[in-house]
Amino acid sequence: MLLMPNRDWQWRYNDSYGVLSVSLGSEMEFLTPYKAKTLIPDAMKEAEFSVEHAKFYIDLLDRLTKSLSLTDAQVVQLALNATAAHFMQKPQMPKSWFFDTSAVCVYSEPGKMFDLKCRGERVLVMVVETGLQASLVMMLANECRLSDVKTLTRFETIKVMHDRLHPLRAQQQIVAA
Repeated sequence: MLLMPNRDWQWRYNDSYGVLSVSLGSEMEFLTPYKAKTLIPDAMKEAEFSVEHAKFYIDLLDRLTKSLSLTDAQVVQLALNATAAHFMQKPQMPKSWFFDTSAVCVYSEPGKMFDLKCRGERVLVMVVETGLQASLVMMLANECRLSDVKTLTRFETIKVMHDRLHPLRAQQQIVAA
């Protein structure tokens, strides 16, 4: 069952775990992976899960259930983390130099999936926020090794220029004649 927002939902910083969380009522709390250093100042105090946040979250739920074969819990986890990243993270500068350029021009929008190519590997990402030239993407792969000392893990975000977004490989079907 997909969780739908209600007026009890609140953003708050969970000091015990050192991450942003969403209180989903009196008995449930969702912990994001986002630590204080990546968050805007407003994320450090209790704030409402606004109508704008709810609309973004519901739109993502709709898009994800149509495009991915995941459990409801996984879809909710993706949508809540993406909503948190979209509204509560500090703006980032693009760090495109880690990724290979794509030969294909793409259209980017929140919830759309792409691959990034880094060090010979393809990693799946989801667009969280898009601008004229760059998009903030969230890692869906377990990890992406950017360099010998820097690795991104699942749900971390990075901003990249649109020319680094590779369309997903089309599933090829071979039919014997």
